[in-house]
Amino acid sequence: MRSLLFVPADSERKLAKAPGCGADVLVLDLEDAVAADRKAIARQCAADFLRSRPPTSSRVHIRINGLKTGLVESDLDAIIGAQPDSIILPKAEGGADVAVLSAMVAVREAIAGLEDGATPIIAIATETAGSAFNFGTYKDASARLAALAWSSEDLASVLGARTYYDDDGNLTDPFRLARSLCLYGAAHAGVIAIDRVFPNFRDADSLRDEAQAAARDGFTAKLAIHPNQVAVINEVFTPSRKAIERAQAIVAAFEAAPGAGVIGFEGEMLDMPHLAKAKALLARAAEAGIDVS
Repeated sequence: MRSLLFVPADSERKLAKAPGCGADVLVLDLEDAVAADRKAIARQCAADFLRSRPPTSSRVHIRINGLKTGLVESDLDAIIGAQPDSIILPKAEGGADVAVLSAMVAVREAIAGLEDGATPIIAIATETAGSAFNFGTYKDASARLAALAWSSEDLASVLGARTYYDDDGNLTDPFRLARSLCLYGAAHAGVIAIDRVFPNFRDADSLRDEAQAAARDGFTAKLAIHPNQVAVINEVFTPSRKAIERAQAIVAAFEAAPGAGVIGFEGEMLDMPHLAKAKALLARAAEAGIDVS
């Protein structure tokens, strides 16, 4: 999973076009992109889309409304039986929220005759001020938790920030902190970290810069709000041939020294974390459709 494209679930036009955009994941949005009086329409459209998925390699996730909105039960009632590939929880404030949602999903899975745990959860974990204090609680909150993502738009509103950029175009401290906490929280929980939406979909160069910085730091995927962003994101988060070959060589070197916890490799001393990192990179490459055998 490299790119996750948000699509308003109540827009039949955008739903029809989305499968051809190349995104690894289509996120059908029941939350911010849908007006209050169109929530029921969006739920029905999302369920219909799931049940009659067009030919596409994209997975389909659903962003539901937040736990405090009073809309979640209706969201889940409409979509769990249609078997989304994941539920995205906005405005998550810690592991307790994931546990609550997991229990709600489990009930709907049972009603629909689905296997318990069939529906993973991705938490958008930086959209409230309180979320900053709870990143350590995601670990072991639920076996369903598959990823943490961070977002700047809602956080800016909550904080009253006029912008999230300084004069040089870099993220300001509050948003750099949120980004870092998401990365640490995901690593602590043993799940992947997903980078924020880059809001200017016409600025491909800046999108590329931000995506490259995210990939450098440990994020393995990025949210998108426009199909034009997908190709850049996929390119940046696809491991390069050079990186794949190095990872293969590291794995081979450890296999040639069974039982060794540390090996010498091209003048470096590598231990088990290096092996784990190499295997994770190869797994991401394989998921992107690259032959790593």
